[in-house]
Amino acid sequence: MEIDTNVNFGGDSQGALANAGDIDNQAEIEQGRQRWQFRYDEAVAAGRVRDADFTTLSGVEVDPVYGPPAGENVPGFERIGWPGEYPFTRGLHATGYRGKPWTIRQFAGFGNAKQTNERYKMILASGGAGLSVAFDMPTLMGRDSDDPRSLGEVGHCGVAIDSAADTDVLFKDIPLGEVTTSMTINGPAVPLFCMYLVSAERQGFEHSQLDGTLQTDIYKEYIAQKEWIFPPEPHLRLIGDLMEYTDQHMPKYKPLSVSGYHIREAGATAAQELAFTLADGLAYVELGISRGLDVNKFAPGLSFFFDAHLDFFEEIAKFRAARRIWARWLRDHFGATAERAQWLRFHTQTAGVSLTAQQPDNNIVRTAIEALAGVLGGTNSLHTNALDEVLALPSEKAAQIALRTQQVIMEETGVTNVADPLGGSWYLEALTDKIEAEAEAIFAKIIELGEKADKQSDPAHAIGPMTAGILAGIEDGWFTSEIADSAFEYQIALEEGRKAQVGVTLHTESIDEPLEIMRISHEIEREQNATLGARRIARDEATVQSALDTLALVADTDANVIPAMLEAVRAEATLGEICSVLRIKWGEYREPARV
Repeated sequence: MEIDTNVNFGGDSQGALANAGDIDNQAEIEQGRQRWQFRYDEAVAAGRVRDADFTTLSGVEVDPVYGPPAGENVPGFERIGWPGEYPFTRGLHATGYRGKPWTIRQFAGFGNAKQTNERYKMILASGGAGLSVAFDMPTLMGRDSDDPRSLGEVGHCGVAIDSAADTDVLFKDIPLGEVTTSMTINGPAVPLFCMYLVSAERQGFEHSQLDGTLQTDIYKEYIAQKEWIFPPEPHLRLIGDLMEYTDQHMPKYKPLSVSGYHIREAGATAAQELAFTLADGLAYVELGISRGLDVNKFAPGLSFFFDAHLDFFEEIAKFRAARRIWARWLRDHFGATAERAQWLRFHTQTAGVSLTAQQPDNNIVRTAIEALAGVLGGTNSLHTNALDEVLALPSEKAAQIALRTQQVIMEETGVTNVADPLGGSWYLEALTDKIEAEAEAIFAKIIELGEKADKQSDPAHAIGPMTAGILAGIEDGWFTSEIADSAFEYQIALEEGRKAQVGVTLHTESIDEPLEIMRISHEIEREQNATLGARRIARDEATVQSALDTLALVADTDANVIPAMLEAVRAEATLGEICSVLRIKWGEYREPARV
């Protein structure tokens, strides 16, 4: 695989635009403008532009996009381009947010399925457009609520889900064929996906009608979050099975949301977050191709999940660079010819790690700035953190403030009027190119790690060079070390006063009153376990055991495990039971000791 390292970035005030040479490209710019105008007019004619007031607060009419004045020569402009065309630096659609604003997708989950269902209904009634499910730690680790290792954790950092009966309650009165649903889970993602499908079946929907996203990104677990179950190869087998199943049966569904959020929260820089995340995504492309899937068909089902941190322009540049890098790699390295296969679609969450327990009201300001960066970077959906999340799960009031933050940005600031309004800024374009160059250098390092690994004993090389490099970097601790070094450097900068946190390292005087935070009663755990026990008694045990035995047999073959897993879920086998069958077959991962 060849690496394109011919990336220019700015060293003077004009950045990339000044360093791209003196090529006269007036004609190319004008042709691009005309292509954009054709796409925009086509969208208007098709009714894909909202009937809205696209003027400033003072009533000044603004254009849908801005670019160089007619006849102006802008060296390097092809790297900026126009919204809706390769390399998509300025966005995937010619219409920008005039066509469709970002989806307000607030992340929520706590206690039991009934409590979380009530919160979802509140979010939807208040203007949220999609659901995003947070699971508790036992669920994230593939264990039932009554497992001894679940003691004290049930319902505390998300919702407790033990079987399809719980997902039925979780989505009660919420039509799954009409609402997009995102689920943030990785190790046991496929069993939870099967529970979601079974609940949709019970509501009367076909699998083909469902639209949403499953995170499923096991690489970032090994790299940053550390919530895995099996060794890498079985996890990749499950992900490959999921990609095949959705490719064949669920045209609207996105089986992978490649996550940089947790990498950034662990202490990575913006460039590391971008590079590690996109490298993971490219490795999943290699996985799909190794399964015989058509990149033009399956690549549109890949989505991304990024952190929006506090350095406003750096974050906007990161998002713009991400689209450009992904489009180039999919086109030039994997042969994707369909535009949608070159698109990088992403969800953004504001930075939890930026929130402070001191002066927590300041977190509202931080979140608003981070959310605006995500919007100006062209995010496709957005979650805004609540002011009290540094202390506990969000209270209902704090959750509503977080939701209203997005709505104020969307409805009152005018940012939806113009596509990529900061495009062409000398500073922003220089940052975009610099982050892109740093990411490409990291890609080269990852591939080098794979080349040094033993190709005879490492089957990852059969999947692809990026896969081999990521797995080698996981096993030798390279990713962990890189993130730890970055986190340490930032902490030192805080302690030395080179970086600051208002209310923590300066301006520490405060009149804040203690927050009333949300607490999960231990009664929830007792109720969940009692319900789980009653369901076990009520189910047909012979049917459950037969389905689990079949799943065990399929796990020993190369067949797709999802049909067998669906049968186990329909029989009300629990998450812990399903994962235990696979643990016996595939083993559990133990992270190597680091010296």
